[in-house]
Amino acid sequence: MTSRETGKKEAHKPADTGSAAHVDAATTLPAAMTGRASPAKAAVGNEPVFAYIASLPQPQRGIAETVDALAARTLPDLRRSVKWGMSYYGVGDGWCFSCGGFAGHVKLMFVNGDALEPVPPVTPVGMGKSTRGVELESIDYVDELQIAAWMKQATSVPGVGKKR
Repeated sequence: MTSRETGKKEAHKPADTGSAAHVDAATTLPAAMTGRASPAKAAVGNEPVFAYIASLPQPQRGIAETVDALAARTLPDLRRSVKWGMSYYGVGDGWCFSCGGFAGHVKLMFVNGDALEPVPPVTPVGMGKSTRGVELESIDYVDELQIAAWMKQATSVPGVGKKR
């Protein structure tokens, strides 16, 4: 995978959140996005997202923890949910981006990603025509500055489920 496909510019190491210690068994992850990312049940709130992230095997768990922590630091009034077997994030009444674990990587997808600058390089299958994102194979591929900029931009355009 090239650095363009992962959005890599600089490596940033996350703080250890310690939540991984609560999970004993690894989850089998799908290789690609073809429906649900995991069997995690849909639920709104922080705890279901934290449980979903804790269920992921390494390195996906560490990547997802880093993305979640970055979202919490970047977006005031962050809302979390598990939908379609992935964690979803938003502010207000719309969902703006998702983060899901797959075999070999984590997909970070922005619902209206084609409206972001620069446009994230990956166009996923089955997530909507305007969705764009990055596939992160390790924490080393997490460019916190770029991802935080995309998160802020994503909250400024209508998200999924936003009331009109």
